[in-house]
Amino acid sequence: MPREVVRFRHLKSYWPLYLLLVPSLALIAAFMYFPAFSGIYYSFFRWDGDELATFIGLENFHRAFGDPRLGYSFIVVGILFVANLFKMIPSIVTAVVIHRITSDRLRYVYRLLFVVPMVIPWMVVVLIWKFFYDPILGLLNAVLRPLGVLDLLGLGPFPAWLGEARLIIPALIIWGFPWIGIIGVLIYLSGLEKIPSSVYECAELDGVGWLGKFFYIELPLIATQVRINLVLMIIGVLQGFDMILVLLGAEGGPEGAGLVPGLYMYYAAFIERRAGYACAIGILLFFVIVILTYINNKYVRVET
Repeated sequence: MPREVVRFRHLKSYWPLYLLLVPSLALIAAFMYFPAFSGIYYSFFRWDGDELATFIGLENFHRAFGDPRLGYSFIVVGILFVANLFKMIPSIVTAVVIHRITSDRLRYVYRLLFVVPMVIPWMVVVLIWKFFYDPILGLLNAVLRPLGVLDLLGLGPFPAWLGEARLIIPALIIWGFPWIGIIGVLIYLSGLEKIPSSVYECAELDGVGWLGKFFYIELPLIATQVRINLVLMIIGVLQGFDMILVLLGAEGGPEGAGLVPGLYMYYAAFIERRAGYACAIGILLFFVIVILTYINNKYVRVET
C-alpha cells in the first residue's frame, strides 16, 4: 500500500499532529543537542566547568595529542576492544543453541530466562563483581585457588585483582564471564528466527552437519545483527567508564592501570577542573567512534 505524501500546502491540515512533536523535539534539543554543541564550543576554551573560560583555540587538542596518559588510555581501551570482539562469540553460540531447540515452549522459557536478569540494576551487577574480586572473600580466588591456577600464574593464594597494577587489565577482561550478553543474545535470536525452515531442510538433504549449518547458514544470515552489536560494542567500549569508575575509582586504579579515555575525560573535568580539555577529549572520542563505525559498516558484509 503506497504511503501518502504530505506536501507543504497540506500542512495546514496536519499541523495539530506535528504540534504534538514539539515537546519531544524541544526536550531532545535541550538535553542532547545543546550539551553536544556546548561541548564543541568549550573545547576551544580553557574552562573550569563553571565561569572561568578563556579562548585558547586548538591548544586543548594539541595538548591531547601529546598527552601520555591519554595515549595510554587508548592502549587500554584498544586491549578491551579486542577482548570484547572475542566476548561476542559466546553470545552468538548461545543464541544459535537456543534457536535450535525444537520445543517452542523450551525456547520461550530460555528467552524468558535471559530477559529476567535485565530487571537487576546495572550498578548492582557491578558491585557484585567488585565483591567477586575481593582477595579474601571473593568468588574468583575461591574458584581459581583449588584449581591451582593462581599458583601456576605465580599470583599467590590471595591476589588483589583490583589492587595490583599488573592484574587490572586481566580483571577487566574477566569481568562479565561467561560473557553472554543479554541484549546481544536477543538481537541474534531476532535474526535467527527469520531464517526459513526450508533452508535447514535443504541443508540436511545435502548432508550439511550442525557445524556447517552454523558457518554456511546461520552466521552469514545474522550478519546484520552482528554489525549492529559491533556498533553497540564500539560505542560502549570507547564511551563507557562507569564500571571502571566503580571498580577502580576516578584514577583508574593503582598507577592508573585501568584508565580509559572516558574515565580520563571524567577525571579531567570533575577532579582536575579542566572541563575544556575534557570536551576536547570527547570530540576526539567522537571521531574515533565514527571511524571505527565506518570500518565496521564497510567490512562487515551483509548478504542480501
